[in-house]
Amino acid sequence: MDENLTGARAFALLTDGTQVEIRRLGVADLDAVCELHRELSEESLYLRFFGLNRTMAAEVADRICRSHGADHAALGAWLRGALVGVAEYEPTDVPGEAEIAMAVADKVHHRGVGTLLLEHLGSLARANGIVAFRADTLAANTAMLRVFADAGMPARRRGSGGVIELTMPLVSDDGYLDAVAERERRADTASLEPLLRPRVIAVVGASRRRGTVGAEIVRNIVSGGFRGAVYAVNPHAAGTDLHGVPCVAAPDDLPEPPDLVVITVPADAVVRAAAECGRRGASTLVVISSGLTAAHGRDLLAVCREHGMRLVGPNCLGIANTGVSLDATFGARHPVPGHTGVAVQSGGVGIALLEQLSRLGIGVSSFASVGDKYDVSANDMLMWWESDKTTRLGILHVESFGNPRKFARTARRVTSRMPLLTVLAGRSAPGTRAAASHTAAAATPEITRRALFEQAGIVATDDLGELMDAAALLASQPLPAGPRVALVSNAGGAGVLAADACADAGLTVPVLAPATQHRLTQILPVCAAVANPVDTTAAVPAGLFRDALDVVAADESVDAVLALVAPTALADLRGALGGTTKPMAAVVLGQAETVTITDAGVPCYAYPENAVRAFAHAWSHARRRGVPPGAPPKLPDVRLAEAAGIISRFLADSPDGGWLPPADAFRLLESYGVPLARWRWTRTEDEAAEAARELGVPVALKAHAPGIVHKTAAGALKLDLHTEDDVRSAYQALAARIGDGLEGVVVQAMADDGIELLCGTVQEEVFGAVVIFGAGGIDTDALADRAARLAPLTTAEADELIRQPRVSSLLTGHPARPPGDLAALRGVLLRLSRLAADHPEVSELDLNPTIVRPDGVVAVDARVRLAPRQVWDPYLRRLR
Repeated sequence: MDENLTGARAFALLTDGTQVEIRRLGVADLDAVCELHRELSEESLYLRFFGLNRTMAAEVADRICRSHGADHAALGAWLRGALVGVAEYEPTDVPGEAEIAMAVADKVHHRGVGTLLLEHLGSLARANGIVAFRADTLAANTAMLRVFADAGMPARRRGSGGVIELTMPLVSDDGYLDAVAERERRADTASLEPLLRPRVIAVVGASRRRGTVGAEIVRNIVSGGFRGAVYAVNPHAAGTDLHGVPCVAAPDDLPEPPDLVVITVPADAVVRAAAECGRRGASTLVVISSGLTAAHGRDLLAVCREHGMRLVGPNCLGIANTGVSLDATFGARHPVPGHTGVAVQSGGVGIALLEQLSRLGIGVSSFASVGDKYDVSANDMLMWWESDKTTRLGILHVESFGNPRKFARTARRVTSRMPLLTVLAGRSAPGTRAAASHTAAAATPEITRRALFEQAGIVATDDLGELMDAAALLASQPLPAGPRVALVSNAGGAGVLAADACADAGLTVPVLAPATQHRLTQILPVCAAVANPVDTTAAVPAGLFRDALDVVAADESVDAVLALVAPTALADLRGALGGTTKPMAAVVLGQAETVTITDAGVPCYAYPENAVRAFAHAWSHARRRGVPPGAPPKLPDVRLAEAAGIISRFLADSPDGGWLPPADAFRLLESYGVPLARWRWTRTEDEAAEAARELGVPVALKAHAPGIVHKTAAGALKLDLHTEDDVRSAYQALAARIGDGLEGVVVQAMADDGIELLCGTVQEEVFGAVVIFGAGGIDTDALADRAARLAPLTTAEADELIRQPRVSSLLTGHPARPPGDLAALRGVLLRLSRLAADHPEVSELDLNPTIVRPDGVVAVDARVRLAPRQVWDPYLRRLR
């Protein structure tokens, strides 16, 4: 829900990372608005009002602060309780257009106040039906012209008499969203500087006693080699050195304002400690403490917003940045410096990842255990890594999502320059319950999580072991150029297992080129197999095994090389690994650790399946990396007004929502161009018979009555009616079965046989509109063969969605069945996607079955449920 649209407060970041409050202005703000205008410089007054009349301040304030309505809206930006900017709009005489005006206090010029207000005002205007802003600006007002130019909105300029008239369509296209995202990245990174590159640190709740969280965090900061100032805060040890750092009684006693404060006090003391840190000028907080109540949480976040502090946690392990030798965690060992960024919700998972990355020698660049995510989240860390020159691989463990749409867009941008890995937490029902209780956040279904990660380009694994296997390969080897893997082994059985694993993972094991095979026969024993898998035989020495790897890697039909080594008394082949020109991994049979990395940088796995899955993940990332995300296609034939009218009329009569009557559901789908089997809505037996004559037999009859959702189970469906007598008899039977509740009957032409599929959409509470596709018909729930993507879909995403379920193999055809019309099916999914994205009131939409034939696609049944929805802008810049 958009906080601005409900009149509640929203907090956002200026260019320098400073927090400001954005909220609607009302009568109570008259004095503040008047004072802002009185304090404007003469130059600002002239540029704003085309004159120098200071007496206008009260009149302007009255206009701005009057009650909001369809004809007026005004927002204010507040910095530390002072009003520093206002923005308002008033509709013009052009339908859908509004004139905007702004004023920004001189003391905060060039910090992004005007741009931020413009974004929020534009979001509010779009929700109120405004489609364009107009602004009249003096040509000399270069600062305001730059605000408009940098906003990312396509603007049309007209100049006359030193005044420039700008008209800006309020579109949320990729150009605008990219401009907003870049501003957010810069501001967010600036706000995290004192968190991840602090100069002064304080630990509140540092105990004398070893083995306590506060004591171990202080010791880790000191022993980790942090070069800035460190202070402990403990009223019982004030004036002493505590674990090597000076101790003060309270935050007020700190000799300098801290950039970073780590709070480890009991839950009921956290809010008070945070407020004291805010008053001392702290920039960021990491709250390790757990057990905060909901009221504690609200108060803690309010304190952070009041004092402009970013917050990590509560209920977390801490943070680290090896680039500045910062280890503000209570981990048992310092993380090894490296190039991997890690963001986790679970502290335990964080410890495991830090240990494994350090053991493998991959190392860590920055680490954040975000815990309950009151403020800083995975989104923030993604933007930090994007700006960081050190991080080359990102690992995420996310149990809940605050803004998945923005997360996906940010992650898609980050994955264009580095791999991102995650583990699908909470996939099972018990796992979902555990995740919800652990993070106090709503659980989300696996199918939607997978959709989010796939569209964002994130490599999603099923467990931590698989994640570390993929990380070892991605951190140490170049990306493969394709899915073709060469297998070289001194044990034939291992090569067979690896070949099977490749087939299961979607990789190929190509036959090597004749020249490659010939070269291998020249260097390997006579009984060696050289086609692929290559079996060098157990007797091959290390030098020849290395030569075989080089020969195979040089083959143009090979994208990656997997060496499989069975240790023998004849030779130690592990020394032969490495040095090829293409990505390489090894399987060392009998290896104790699941994965290791050699001094030459080759990841070695204990089992062939682990290595192959790691290659599959690397290829998945490489394949997506070079493909531009694209944009949802335009659908010019959509009848927007007709669809909006159907929805608004139904919700006016049914404010709580409900299932659309069949005729309205069909008309809504037809307004978006969704192909339906020809139909008629009838209320009498005679009307049904007439409809059958118009449509042509055979037809089906589908009864509608309140409470009937599944027609087959309710006995409300009659199929294959070939004569008028059949239609009349069927109508009479339906009327007798359903009784007085019968509201009408849909008469529909029978569709030709084809592949029965399910196409639909659902509005997830957290994820928004999601498109569902899979096996259809009466057995759709039993088969549970489905995939999902977040709406609106691009053409490429629609194609991916079609390919993912197992039923898609039927669509490509086989000797007994011609292929289905994939282009028409793609069109249906794109149209459903657009409908769900345009109208969040469409809570559920079910086309089952949708019949795909070689010559087209047609839906023969449709259910649509509507529910009232608040407009929400997922890309608006704001903090939690």
